[in-house]
Amino acid sequence: MGRVWSALVRPWVIGVLAVAVAGAGFGLYWFQPWKLWQDETVREALPGGAARPPAAAPPSGASRTPAPAGPEALASGELISHEHATSGTVKLLRLADGSHVVRLERLDTSNGPDLRVWLTDAPVKEGRAGWHVFDDGDHVSLGKLKGNKGSQNYAVPDNVDVSRFSSVSIWCDRFDVSFGAARLARV
Repeated sequence: MGRVWSALVRPWVIGVLAVAVAGAGFGLYWFQPWKLWQDETVREALPGGAARPPAAAPPSGASRTPAPAGPEALASGELISHEHATSGTVKLLRLADGSHVVRLERLDTSNGPDLRVWLTDAPVKEGRAGWHVFDDGDHVSLGKLKGNKGSQNYAVPDNVDVSRFSSVSIWCDRFDVSFGAARLARV
């Protein structure tokens, strides 16, 4: 009887172990917990030199001098924390060639699976109320987050009207949650 029992139990045990190993592998792939302990620091230079504030109108009768060739700051904001502690500054810049860039400066957030930088029209809300709002309205993905620390630039596609967007989110596309966001205040 012992040999019969052993022959019946062995395939069942092997099947359970195979399912457990496959489940653990999928869970590791999906959650990527090791990223919580891995930091990626990016130090990109500001495109086109130092940012300048928007040009003021010249006094009446005065001739307008050409604007310096450098990025013009159109809007900026401070990142607030959502799902993960997040800090830094976000700037919307217009480059000398007329293109736009979203710049993250002094970014500090957790690493995670499938993080993106989104330009959105959603309001930035404090706490849990702000975790899931950014995919409710219009948003444009500017690409994968290059690193969870440092300063980095994200080109805005030419066909995007930046005046329609009021915030930037560090968005986890895998779990549909904001790690942090900033309201863009026009300068």
